[in-house]
Amino acid sequence: MFATVALLAIMCLTITTHADHHQTCHTHNMTGLMSVMTLKGEMKAVGSFTYDSVGRKLRFQSNESQPSNTSLGLDLLMFFEEGIFYEIDSTNQSCEKKKLQMSLHPFDIPDDAKLDSTVTTGSSSIEGEGLKVNVWTGSLTHMKGFYSMSVTMGCLPVTTFYFTDTTSFFFRNMDVELEIKDPDLLVVPSLCHGKPLEDTPEGTVHSFLHEFM
Repeated sequence: MFATVALLAIMCLTITTHADHHQTCHTHNMTGLMSVMTLKGEMKAVGSFTYDSVGRKLRFQSNESQPSNTSLGLDLLMFFEEGIFYEIDSTNQSCEKKKLQMSLHPFDIPDDAKLDSTVTTGSSSIEGEGLKVNVWTGSLTHMKGFYSMSVTMGCLPVTTFYFTDTTSFFFRNMDVELEIKDPDLLVVPSLCHGKPLEDTPEGTVHSFLHEFM
């Protein structure tokens, strides 16, 4: 399956350069929409996100007005610097505080990522009909697999593929604005105050990616 996906990706891109060792850029504060789909075509979630690139904080809330048979209802508040996150259920007034074992997410490029290539999606020869991106790749931690991120020349993540032994995901960022529109979304809500850090069962890995598995 990996080979098929790689072939399809190459067919959609015009490769312009290839490199191995470049310093990664770091993304901006962002507000936008994100969709998550498996490579079998199952839509796992569509929702809004707010990302603080300096504080490394993320809020993702799935849009319940666009449900599908496989979509997940999620409200996640992630503090990557502190290594914790909250699963919030405002409807049932519940909140769980958990430890992050893996800080990888589709809104910033890992420091150890390698620049695989610079490509143009669409057409590089027709004005306004192409988007030039850097493709960064690397290995997943705490699990077997790898990732591939397409990032604009201005360091805006567009798409990310995660490939694992058991399943693979495609993350897409849309309608992105380079600002935090509602800073309160990145503040721990009152229903989570005083919650103890839950014990992580042996062999369990918590991460933003794992929330969609």
